[in-house]
Amino acid sequence: MDVHDEPAAPAGTTGLPERAGYHHGSLPEALTAAALALLDEQGPERVTVREVARRAGVSPAAPFRHFAGRQALLTAVADRILADYEHWQAASVAGAPGSAVRAFGLGFVRYAIRHPHRFELVRSRVFGRDVPAGLTERLSGIEAAFAELILADQRAGTLRPGDPALVGLAGQALVYGLTQMIVDGYLPAEGAEQLAEQIIDTFGTGIANRPPE
Repeated sequence: MDVHDEPAAPAGTTGLPERAGYHHGSLPEALTAAALALLDEQGPERVTVREVARRAGVSPAAPFRHFAGRQALLTAVADRILADYEHWQAASVAGAPGSAVRAFGLGFVRYAIRHPHRFELVRSRVFGRDVPAGLTERLSGIEAAFAELILADQRAGTLRPGDPALVGLAGQALVYGLTQMIVDGYLPAEGAEQLAEQIIDTFGTGIANRPPE
């Protein structure tokens, strides 16, 4: 996959928030969509229950019939982001030649660069001591898929034999740290994807794959 290419969204899905206004159907879904749109525009700190309700076209009290408070609403938004991220990564891996783990790592960086506020929100809920119960099932699915990619690359010889858990943790540390440096502005956004590709390839050729025989 070219570094500037974006994986195509699977049929029936989109990486963009739905129209936020609530007209009929599920109010929790409409509120989550409104919160996601607000997050993308202004960042996590500006997502308030009152503003989300206004955008969804309901009373300020209506969200509390479905969400205990702001944090519960943000957890629902994080779950929706993770679902979108799953589709993104599936397309990234399916459309890339060579190592699936490499494609997965680049997919992580690319998604976060395109959606920095989403990365900020998910980071605050996933990369910490206490993961909200509402996210554990989704995260388990993503972790299982990543573990399968590691095993597949090891069977194909593109990753050296070893404990898949340690390989996965090393890969996560690499792409998470790199992504954080880009999103924080420590590394310039211009050329960030090309740099990410070079760094991940350095990791792959120097550390992760089989040594020359």
